[in-house]
Amino acid sequence: MAATIREEEVLSVHHWNDTLFSFTTTRDPAFRFENGHFTMIGLQVENKPLMRAYSMASANYEEQLEFFSIKVQDGALTSRLQHLKPGDKVLVNSKPTGTLLLHRLKPGKHLYLLATGTGLAPFMSIIKDPETYEQYEKVILTHGVRYKSELAYQEIIQGLHENEYFGEMVKGKLIYYPTVTREEFPIQGRLTDALESGSLTKLIELPEINLEDDRFMLCGSPSMLKDFCKILDARGFTETKRSDLGEYVIERAFVEK
Repeated sequence: MAATIREEEVLSVHHWNDTLFSFTTTRDPAFRFENGHFTMIGLQVENKPLMRAYSMASANYEEQLEFFSIKVQDGALTSRLQHLKPGDKVLVNSKPTGTLLLHRLKPGKHLYLLATGTGLAPFMSIIKDPETYEQYEKVILTHGVRYKSELAYQEIIQGLHENEYFGEMVKGKLIYYPTVTREEFPIQGRLTDALESGSLTKLIELPEINLEDDRFMLCGSPSMLKDFCKILDARGFTETKRSDLGEYVIERAFVEK
């Protein structure tokens, strides 16, 4: 089926701080996606659609769509999106896509979701997917940011074990590892350093990363992806390429800077 662009109505907007915000919209019942997917969203600007890639932060069974975004004052799209308010219209492409999907990895025991900044968005849908907990013994959600105020969705992540539908599956399986680089915080430093040095696995009391047990999904800046790939490649991990399943997958689509 050919992709179409639909108008959806903004239902709510939440400003996490002066650089990050999220918003929810209505969802066309015909819009189907897998948890971890992204699509193109945007606004009508000078009678033309201005679209960028955004991951769905909402799970595929939720009635609303949710998106997580940075604010860039001179960004072509984000300079406009950040002023959204309930009742406004946004454009949503009907064709979702992406690589951060459970079936795109070889089977394993531990799933590491490595995110920096707004790279957290696709993992919010994945940690709300019961199938994630059926497939893995441990699900480690890491979120690397500069400042504490950028640790969006903390309360939601920490409260998932109370979900009335799948909370029991989350208990004892979901491990949350937030880390901050420019302020004092219980866990400080870069995620890449934590993984390479072994301090991450030591703190969460899991064995050092190994090919047999551990699988990775990466979403963040191009430099973050490059650094993590280098670490994983050096340890013998391979990236999933088309139908050749590996031990890690990367999302290469980005929202404008």
